[in-house]
Amino acid sequence: MQNERHVLVVFPHPDDETFGLAGTIAKYIEMGVPVTYACLTLGEMGRNLGNPPFANRETLPQIRKQELLDACAAMGLTDLRMMGLRDKTVEFEDPEKLVQMMTDLIEELNPSLVITFHPTLAVHPDHNATGAAMVEAVRRIPEDKRPVLHVKAFANETVEIIGKPDVAFDVSDVADKKIAALRAHASQTVWMLPDMEKRWAEKDPEALSWLHNEESYTYKFD
Repeated sequence: MQNERHVLVVFPHPDDETFGLAGTIAKYIEMGVPVTYACLTLGEMGRNLGNPPFANRETLPQIRKQELLDACAAMGLTDLRMMGLRDKTVEFEDPEKLVQMMTDLIEELNPSLVITFHPTLAVHPDHNATGAAMVEAVRRIPEDKRPVLHVKAFANETVEIIGKPDVAFDVSDVADKKIAALRAHASQTVWMLPDMEKRWAEKDPEALSWLHNEESYTYKFD
C-alpha cells in the first residue's frame, strides 16, 4: 500500500464500501491519504430490514443513510458524497450521465487511485453499471494522466476470466475499525455478524482471512 495523492471510492450502495473495502479505507486514512467515498444510492430497495426487523420500506432510506454516516465515522472517513440515484435503477440511468458523474468527481479530486466494481464481474446490475461508467470515464482520460483503477470482482467465474487478484492488502491492524463499520450497517449485517464474531473468536481461518485481507484487481485497459 503506497502513499496515494487522493483515493476516490465509488460504489452504488451503503455497505458496499464496508464489506469490500473498510480496512483499505481505514488504512489509507491512518496514513494521511485523503479518501472520498461517492455512494450512488441509499440502498432503499435492500431486502434486509434488520433481524428482528426494525425498518420498513418507508423508514429504510433514512436508516441506511444514518448507517452509512456511522460506518464512515468508524473508518475515519469524512468526505462522503451521496449522489442521489435510486437503488436498483443504476443500470437504467443514461450511460453518459453516469460517465459524466464519474468524470466530474475525477476532475474535482484529481485522485491517483480510483476503486470501484468490475464492469461485468460484480454480480449485481447496479455494481456492474457503476464499474462500467467509471471504466469509461477513466478510459477517456489521456493515458499518461489516468489514475490507477482498482476493481472489486467476485462473480463465480472471475478467476477463470481474469485470474487471481493482483492487489492484496493486509488490514489486520485496522480490523477493529472494519468490525465497527460492519456493526454500523446493522440493518444489513445483523443477520450474519453474530456468527462471524463467533468464528473470529474461535480463530476460524476462513473467517479471519476475510476480516484481515482485502483483494482487488488492477483494471487493464485494452
